[in-house]
Amino acid sequence: MTQQRPITEVAAGILLDAQGRYLLGQRPAGKPYAGYWEVPGGKIEKGESVFAALKRELQEELGIEIQSSEELTVLEHDYPHAYVRLHVSVIRHWSGTPQGCEGQALSWELVNAQTPSVEPLLPAAWPMLERLRDLLA
Repeated sequence: MTQQRPITEVAAGILLDAQGRYLLGQRPAGKPYAGYWEVPGGKIEKGESVFAALKRELQEELGIEIQSSEELTVLEHDYPHAYVRLHVSVIRHWSGTPQGCEGQALSWELVNAQTPSVEPLLPAAWPMLERLRDLLA
């Protein structure tokens, strides 16, 4: 019988600006997959809603205050260090200018570009970007 790995619930927020760009952040040194690019977000704490987690994480990571989010998709990914369930939302309204509050690099990417200009991307980021393109198509 295989042992079930615990599922880490994660909120991921795709910031979408008026120019049709989305934001990626680079994972800082000391984290699993350091140097990989990802959609900002983080773990959902016990008893926290997806939106509350996004609000908290994006405040910590990017220094912005989000006003609303739209659920895009939920997907699961099995990483060597964790099994994650990603609650992916699109965020179109926020206040403040995103900056790397944890020392991470940021990159605004065009939604309609074939591939992002930065690499490598976290494996779970690819299906998120495909869903985003489907939504905006």
